[in-house]
Amino acid sequence: MINIKTNEEIEIMQLGGEILADVLFKVLEHAKVGVSELELDKLAEELILKAGGEPGFKKVANYNHTICVSTNNVVVHGIPTNYKFKKGDVVGIDCGVYFKGFHTDAAHTVRVKSFPPQRDPSSDGTKFKVQSSDGVDRFLETGKKALEKGIEQAKIGNRVGHISKAIQDTVEGKGYSIVRSLVGHGVGRKLHEDPEVPGFLNVPIQRTPLLKEGMTIAIEVIYNMGKRDVVYANNDGWTIKTKDGSISGLFERTVAITKESPRILTV
Repeated sequence: MINIKTNEEIEIMQLGGEILADVLFKVLEHAKVGVSELELDKLAEELILKAGGEPGFKKVANYNHTICVSTNNVVVHGIPTNYKFKKGDVVGIDCGVYFKGFHTDAAHTVRVKSFPPQRDPSSDGTKFKVQSSDGVDRFLETGKKALEKGIEQAKIGNRVGHISKAIQDTVEGKGYSIVRSLVGHGVGRKLHEDPEVPGFLNVPIQRTPLLKEGMTIAIEVIYNMGKRDVVYANNDGWTIKTKDGSISGLFERTVAITKESPRILTV
């Protein structure tokens, strides 16, 4: 069942989303050479608690961390480790905040360099900008663009499939692969709600859920530089990596469907 949120509930989610966006940016700023994944996890928890929220991911059964870290070929659900970042690493941070009864969810991927990622002055909700022009950064820029295109389709009268198609067209149009076994989702009183929001279209758009005012969804771009196949790794029951060892990217925002336009809550 798809849960429709009231205006008051969306306002609460906006407040939680603002906490999350601020935390996500600050954590990514610390994704520097020599810093460990666990250090970022600790920082994220401290920042969320200080801001008056709770780590949303710690409410997931058997998950004991505030963030998931996707370093290089890790796709999603990477448990933070003592691994220390090296220059050139591709690092995705996925984080959730629970605030006054509601979850928000967001993720972003950056390149570890000798200087931290910079906040993007544009108001497109993606927050960060890529800073060089080699193949990996072109890959990350594509994910950012796919997220923008997907969010643009999150409006009343469209269907989930419009979002899916926009993401897929953008990613595959540049020669990359959408992961098919992992999808975006509704979000609200639970971290994962209906409907599923795939980054790909495998049924006619008219058979996908209709977008209605009050829906809140986590739009995710989950994609690889190489092939789309993924595998569980590290024997921890969580970490998913690319099967071919290629670099993966993850971009996500929580979005509300409103009368005016898509409302990005994690910005």
